[in-house]
Amino acid sequence: MIRAVLSDASFSYDVHSLIQAFYPGTAVKVYSPEELSAEHEGSAEYCVVIDSTEAAITGPHGASARTPVPEGTPRTEVKNILKRTLYAVLSEENGRTLPWGGLTGIRPVKIPMKILKEGGTRADAMRCMTQQYLTDERSASLAVSIAERELRILRGQERMASGKTLPGSVQEIYEGYSLYVSIPFCPSICAYCSFPSGTIGRYEKILPDYLAALETELAWTAQAMHGKRLCSVYIGGGTPTALPEELFGQLLESVKRYFPLEEAAELTVEAGRPETILEPYLQMMKEYGVSRISVNPQTMQDATLRRVGRAHTAENIRAAFARTRQAGFTDINTDLIVGLPGETAEDVKDTVRQVLALDPEAITVHSLAKKRASRMAEEDAGVSAMPTEGLMDELIFRLGEAGYTPYYLYRQKNIAGNLENIGFAKEGFAGLYNILMMEEIHTVMACGAGAVTKVVSRGGERTERAANVSDITNYLTRTGEMLARKGRILSWEND
Repeated sequence: MIRAVLSDASFSYDVHSLIQAFYPGTAVKVYSPEELSAEHEGSAEYCVVIDSTEAAITGPHGASARTPVPEGTPRTEVKNILKRTLYAVLSEENGRTLPWGGLTGIRPVKIPMKILKEGGTRADAMRCMTQQYLTDERSASLAVSIAERELRILRGQERMASGKTLPGSVQEIYEGYSLYVSIPFCPSICAYCSFPSGTIGRYEKILPDYLAALETELAWTAQAMHGKRLCSVYIGGGTPTALPEELFGQLLESVKRYFPLEEAAELTVEAGRPETILEPYLQMMKEYGVSRISVNPQTMQDATLRRVGRAHTAENIRAAFARTRQAGFTDINTDLIVGLPGETAEDVKDTVRQVLALDPEAITVHSLAKKRASRMAEEDAGVSAMPTEGLMDELIFRLGEAGYTPYYLYRQKNIAGNLENIGFAKEGFAGLYNILMMEEIHTVMACGAGAVTKVVSRGGERTERAANVSDITNYLTRTGEMLARKGRILSWEND
């Protein structure tokens, strides 16, 4: 275990996250001086002192750094000073740097996005990323390029695949909202999955009750957002198409009944598993105006698919993809995961080669994050030890050659190889919901078990969250409680 003693407990999360980034797989605990003395008689690898005059840090092998804190420094910048100072010590102690420097949050693109929106240049954004947050040139350039593309999309300078248009200005998008609908059921649960989902067989008897509770929430949400522009809709999970055919149709009808889908520039359904992507479902999605669909292989290696608990093969994926095309869908995303147990870098490259042969409009590359709630973590299966250095750069180059460029990015804790999750898309096929949600550009109203509503106000400067209960059975009986929680944060929107 790595122990750190910290003089100001309000910075515990930042200190813990940064130390953990340098010591992946090792337990890290941050103590107050009193706690450390009581438990370990003053023994700690890192000593972190922050006050109104300076940040002073020492490491276990003699590395140390001190940085002045000018009088009147805003708290946000005090935190950045602390992290830069801690990063210097951690880097010296470990003899290495991190691609994303001192950034430990999941949304690094928000930093250059803010600079560019306020009229700054690419050079300004690069300078901020590399000097203030200590990212390397590659990571900074990737984040800034994605921010530039996101702004082009939000400003209407890149066409939408649906043929629809966004509101005429970024400010109007801020004032609008998106809808997320959670269907937390799958044919089976993958070993790496940590989402609050269950097998469709286990919950078969209460599926009608779930959709009834969901409809109550949808109706309330539509009324609460009346008069605001609906920009995008995402029906995810889980695997929505795992629902029985009649209930899947009921779901689409409920969404259409309460929301002005003709306003939305994008309507996505995360179909995911190929065994659920059947002609009747595809026909219903076309009838209800679904414009974007996800067909998610995760990998095209049959041995890996068996290992992680997915009951399909690469050939099944190809067949499902063909059915989707035959049904008339022209905006298909595929999700892939780098770092699955037992896979090599060559396996990943072969998967990308096979997926490119399918010619989807978008490809999302996730780096495996070993979550505590997943079966993989419970069984201590571990994250694949494949060599990841340079792998994402190679994938970026290969996808770029094929006409795909990055359009959104996020990071997670415990992520394989200190990589990132990147969405790639051809021109005109970026997933709008992904941008709006990840960059917290406007309010996302989320319905269903485990869904998290985010109310964004003050031009993106303030975000309030209201999480629905994750347990599917509890969701059925606590609807009033969850709606009251949403009502409270909506009332704060203009405070």
